Amino acid sequence: MEGSKTRNRADTGQSSPGGDTKDDSTQTDSRAQGYGPRLSKVNLFTLLSLWMELFPREQHEEDDNSQIRGMGLVVVRDSKVMGLHCSGAELHAGQAAIIQHGPRLADCQLYFSRRPCATCLKMIINAGVSQICFWPGDPEVSMLRSASTNPSDSSHSNSPPGRITEEAALDAVATEKLKSNSRPHICVLLQPLMPGLAQFVSETSRECDFMERVTDDEPGLNAEELFNGDRTKHLKDFSRQFLVGTSQQHREILTQMGLENFCVEPYFSNLRSNMRQLVEVLATVAAGVPLRHYSFYREQCSATEPSPAKSSPPPSPPHEVVSQEVARHCIIQARLLAYRTEDPKVGVGAVIWARAHTAGCDGTGRLYLVGCGYNAYPAGSKYAEYPQMDNKQEDRQRRKYRFIVHAEQNALTFRTREFKAGEPTILFVTKCPCDECVPLIRGAGITHVYTTDQDRDKDKGDISYMRFSSMKDVNKFIWQKNPSDCSASFPQVANGCVGKHSRQTERESHSSKKLRINRSHDLPSVS
Repeated sequence: MEGSKTRNRADTGQSSPGGDTKDDSTQTDSRAQGYGPRLSKVNLFTLLSLWMELFPREQHEEDDNSQIRGMGLVVVRDSKVMGLHCSGAELHAGQAAIIQHGPRLADCQLYFSRRPCATCLKMIINAGVSQICFWPGDPEVSMLRSASTNPSDSSHSNSPPGRITEEAALDAVATEKLKSNSRPHICVLLQPLMPGLAQFVSETSRECDFMERVTDDEPGLNAEELFNGDRTKHLKDFSRQFLVGTSQQHREILTQMGLENFCVEPYFSNLRSNMRQLVEVLATVAAGVPLRHYSFYREQCSATEPSPAKSSPPPSPPHEVVSQEVARHCIIQARLLAYRTEDPKVGVGAVIWARAHTAGCDGTGRLYLVGCGYNAYPAGSKYAEYPQMDNKQEDRQRRKYRFIVHAEQNALTFRTREFKAGEPTILFVTKCPCDECVPLIRGAGITHVYTTDQDRDKDKGDISYMRFSSMKDVNKFIWQKNPSDCSASFPQVANGCVGKHSRQTERESHSSKKLRINRSHDLPSVS
């Protein structure tokens, strides 16, 4: 299905309506029907690449009139994320991956948010990657932007492609020739969402820990209206970023890219429909971390003072490690990972970034990925052989807690590189770390944790969260209301620190911690 290199539809990952899109787990060999829908690994990696394209640029704002579009890139090996990259002021995303990974790219799969330019593609092919996947919208050497004859025309992104520039035409020809002669499999991998997954993501995002914190703080707030408003705004922005205007405009771009076969029906309609579904998922997940006067604020400084017995160098000033925009972006990365969970009830995602002493040339600035993960059963085991019950099951032998590997544990186990002394290492996790993970976080040398504290100081029997409050030597940043907007129950403290807020009750909020799942037997399994 891709121009000079003939591929069938199975190769592209597209499926006809109602077709099977079975997806192997990154953790277990699942031969039994699961409890509910989950993201396929193909769609997860695609979503992460789209989200990386939107990474907040701390040192560079993309020029809207530039013919070169910024991109996101996910590097994967053996179903594990090895790198998250985005374009910067000097380097394209593909070039940044070449510099950071070098020969380690051999046998990796690369997921681009759009088709890379010939300059990047030739180096990536040369590195020996096994597969290159991309979304066939407007490519890195933009055809939409080159269509505008007036650089000051802000509406050119929605204009018909028209006559493309010589640079875009030459790049399209070179890219097609590189693709047709390459060893790696170059393809489009998009799958329709599992039935019920869109509704599932909407329900769990509306009731996740971040939204629950907002409703706890502001009981009179119409949380559903807030969530729907944010989701609508994100959907509009993301659609403008990734979907190529009208169907006719998209067809014209595909033709100019040498991908006429993508225009054949019903393949073309399925292609756009699958991307539209992913854009809706991304908007929904982002809306679950609302922008309403909330950000990550450091706790009482006294709780995080470095111990004198420690000989390691002190971390960077806590308020300068990452911006609020970057922190929110990384938490949403973790929330996307949570939808690959194998836990039938609670999905948790974790991402670990480190901050180098000097800035790189890509869009992440000083940050580089250390590892990421979600909660799942041990790798290589069979999902159906483990207990699925929670603490409501009277027989403790039939509970899941002793078998689930936590998101933080997977992120540390399958990290892509070792921690470097003196460089802040930052964990972003979608739930308060439990007592089982707190010693691992400290022992690994993580210096900063960004999370929620909805479960803090709770003892649930099989799993407890009592040790997080007393965790020393780690700077804790909690999802809080802006101190300037806080009432007396949210005291403002010097140096941007806020104290742990007190609650009227320690009620269990089952709806927010659970990935509520429709257990109807007519849902297909995802293994």
